Amino acid sequence: MESVGWISAIIIGGLAGWLAGKLMDARYGIFLNIVLGIVGSVVATAILAQFHVQLAGGRLGYFVTGFLGACLLIFLARLVRR
Repeated sequence: MESVGWISAIIIGGLAGWLAGKLMDARYGIFLNIVLGIVGSVVATAILAQFHVQLAGGRLGYFVTGFLGACLLIFLARLVRR
């Protein structure tokens, strides 16, 4: 996957985390949304790599994997909290 810069990663990760929070009805702050988006992208990329799945490179691929990963992290956080 093509690399994105730090500022792009923060902006795209924030958007992905925010959108995942809206979809999953999670009430987290903007900082946690950014963290969820960025960490979620890393987690989702690792999981997809295990299944030999690659998404489009660049910003769109980073956004999609960030969104999927953030949704997964929100889901796992809810399981742990119960």
